[in-house]
Amino acid sequence: MRAIQAFEAFGRLGSVTGAADELGVSPGAVSQQIRKAEDVLGTQLLERRGRTLTLTSWGRLYHTAVSEGFDRIRKAGELLERARTESALTVSCLPSLASKWLAPQLFDWQAHHAGATVRLIGAEDEARFGEEQLDFRISYGAKNRDYDHYVELFTDWVVPACSPALLERLPLRKPVDILERPLLAIEWARDHRSPPTWSEWAASIGAKYRTTSGEVAFSLSSAAIDAAINGRGFVLAQLSMTRDDISSGRLVVPFNLPLRLPHPYFLAWDRSALQKPHGAELRAWIVSVANRQEAQHSGLRRADSP
Repeated sequence: MRAIQAFEAFGRLGSVTGAADELGVSPGAVSQQIRKAEDVLGTQLLERRGRTLTLTSWGRLYHTAVSEGFDRIRKAGELLERARTESALTVSCLPSLASKWLAPQLFDWQAHHAGATVRLIGAEDEARFGEEQLDFRISYGAKNRDYDHYVELFTDWVVPACSPALLERLPLRKPVDILERPLLAIEWARDHRSPPTWSEWAASIGAKYRTTSGEVAFSLSSAAIDAAINGRGFVLAQLSMTRDDISSGRLVVPFNLPLRLPHPYFLAWDRSALQKPHGAELRAWIVSVANRQEAQHSGLRRADSP
C-alpha cells in the first residue's frame, strides 16, 4: 500500500520531490517504493524523457484506477473529520416528549452553550446509529434493548386534567364523576405499551368504566393534551408534558389521583457523539433534567396505594 500511495502521489503531483514532501519521506524513498510497485505489477510505470520522469501508458492507466480509490479514502477522512468537529448535535425523540418536555427546556441549555447547535427531531421510529446522522435518542420502555449505550431517565405519571372552562361547565362532586364526562383516550403505536387507560384509572379508584362510542382516541399524547386545553374533554395527562399547562392554569387537576406509567423513558447515544463538541455536556444536561423530573414525582403515590 505504501508503494501504491507513493505512485499515486507522484502521478497526481508530477514529481518525485512533490510526492516526497506530501508523504514526509525522502525523494529516494519515493523512487524505491515506486520500483517495488513495478516489481509486484510486473510492468514499468515510469519512464524518463530527457530530464523529466513521467508516466508510461501502463502507468497512466493504472494511476487513473488507483486515484479513484485514494480520492474516496481522502473524502471519507474529510467526512469523518467534519462529522467529528461539527458542532451540531442531533437528538431524535418521541414526538410528544420532544414538543412538550425537551424542546421548551433546550433553550436554557443553548443559552449557556452559545456555540452549539441542537437539531431536535420528533420521530416514532427508533434511531439507527451509524446509518443515520443521529447522536442521541430519547425513547420509552423495552426499546432500550435496541441500543448498546443508554441510561434510564424518569418514569412518568398521568393525572386526570381538563380545561377550566370545561370544569366550570361540568362541575364535579367526586372523582368517579369524571368517568361521566367527555374523555380523551391515548393509544400509542403498537410497539409501545400505551400509558394508563381510563379503564385502569377507574379501577384504581374502585370504579368501573365502559368505553362509550363517543370517546375520542389520539395516537399522540401531545394532541390529546391540546384537545383537553381546548375544552374537548378530560385527558390522563402526563405530568412531564403538562407542567407548564397546569402551572399556568390552562389545565386544571380537580383530583390529584395519579397513575404511574409502566416503564421509564431512556436516553441512548452513539459513542462517537461524546467525542463531538458539547456532546458529553448535552448528555449530562438531559440526565440532570430527567433527575429533576423524577424528583418532582418523588412525592406521588398511585391512586390505589394505601
